Amino acid sequence: MTDQARFPDVMLLAAGLGTRMRPLTETTPKPLIEVAGIPMIERVMANARAEGAKRFASNAHYRADQILAHFGGLLKVSREDELLGTGGGIKRALPMLHSDPILVMNTDAFWPAGSDAPITRMVARYEPGAIVLLCVHPRDATGFGRSHDFCLSPRGEITRDYGAPVIYGGVALLGKALFDTTPDGPFSLTDLFETALEREALFGVALDAPWFHVGDPQALAETERLLPK
Repeated sequence: MTDQARFPDVMLLAAGLGTRMRPLTETTPKPLIEVAGIPMIERVMANARAEGAKRFASNAHYRADQILAHFGGLLKVSREDELLGTGGGIKRALPMLHSDPILVMNTDAFWPAGSDAPITRMVARYEPGAIVLLCVHPRDATGFGRSHDFCLSPRGEITRDYGAPVIYGGVALLGKALFDTTPDGPFSLTDLFETALEREALFGVALDAPWFHVGDPQALAETERLLPK
């Protein structure tokens, strides 16, 4: 396996308005909100870097200038004048991403540094045309409101109702060709997940660590209480 395949380029999803994080997001874009003194986006990037990722890009819409200023030009940023959704934002940024497949990471969910290396397992599970998702057992999740998103079979296939209930952990590995037939405007990355599920080409890797989704101030406080010191 080549280094490019082993360490895919990372697309960070950072363009949301962060309405559920108000009043914190009234002055700061959600990805830059600090969790125990470290901006969320940096915690997510650290998870990827720990396994060998070197190239990152991010989308930005709300307070995009603050994200650009924070990284001082060290992060490629795809600015969106209008929100394009998770899928549309990735498609707009594809020219910035040189590897195939690419790794997509939400900027509001992470695991404690050094606690697991799930991306390596995701790369090993990947095959062209498929999508591999990071899956989280509900018992390991903080800040998640639903019971689960999918089920994960013992063979690593994601299904609707067979296997262990799991949460989508905000990390996905997928090929660029999947965007060829998608709209040029706003659409959701979930649409690609659903299509892959129907094709029986949606797979999952379970995280073996605590997982934190920081979606609102209450989840932020709980995450800071539970994070290893």
